[in-house]
Amino acid sequence: MIIVDSRNLNFREINEQIKLAAQKSKYINLINVNGQRYIGTGLSSSVNITIEGLPGNDLAAFLNGPRITVNGNGQDAIANTMNAGEVIIHGMAGDTAGYAMRGGSVYISGNAGYRVGIHMKEYKSSIPAIIIGNKAGDFLGEYMAGGIVAVLGLNLGKGDSIVGNYCGTGMHGGVIYVRGHVGNHQLGAEVVRKEMKENDYKKLEPLLRKFCSYFKNDYKDIVKGPFTKLVSVNKRPYGSLYAY
Repeated sequence: MIIVDSRNLNFREINEQIKLAAQKSKYINLINVNGQRYIGTGLSSSVNITIEGLPGNDLAAFLNGPRITVNGNGQDAIANTMNAGEVIIHGMAGDTAGYAMRGGSVYISGNAGYRVGIHMKEYKSSIPAIIIGNKAGDFLGEYMAGGIVAVLGLNLGKGDSIVGNYCGTGMHGGVIYVRGHVGNHQLGAEVVRKEMKENDYKKLEPLLRKFCSYFKNDYKDIVKGPFTKLVSVNKRPYGSLYAY
């Protein structure tokens, strides 16, 4: 493993150090990270990066293959427009995690903020996924066009809601799985509940098993659910506006 001391380095210097280290090792440890943005932006390799400290906004933006593990919390816009790879957060994530995400997967052990999964999309076999261990804020899956979001509610406090309000507002693709109850007043007008099918559990299984392996949870307990499945009412809500 190569250790990169991020103290007093800006994000350009950190990313340059990562690229140099990746030529020599598949394992890189960033220490003393303190709010630097854009770490791992556009990185395309098979390296495993571990971050000690608090990375700033846009961690793993446009990521294209690496695995990034944060031993702590992350800030806003994690995995912004991510193409491939994995991001593992041993803590909480801020707002807009997975913004316009196009592939890969994000695993968050704790809470996530507002607008998680906004504008997520998928193409053929490239199906992005976000798994949240506890709860998510308002506007979960806003304008979501594809992909999978799962919220597990593993450590809810008394009176906590597993998702916020306006869940699925503007959603026209993909699926949201919520391990627990979602009130009618919390849903956007564009989503409805559907019964869980065998295929839904097949989709979730590899994602939940990875989540459990990363955060030491019990898969059998998690999969018991019950899960609420949310999908869009209309796959092409603006179809009538198109010229052809």
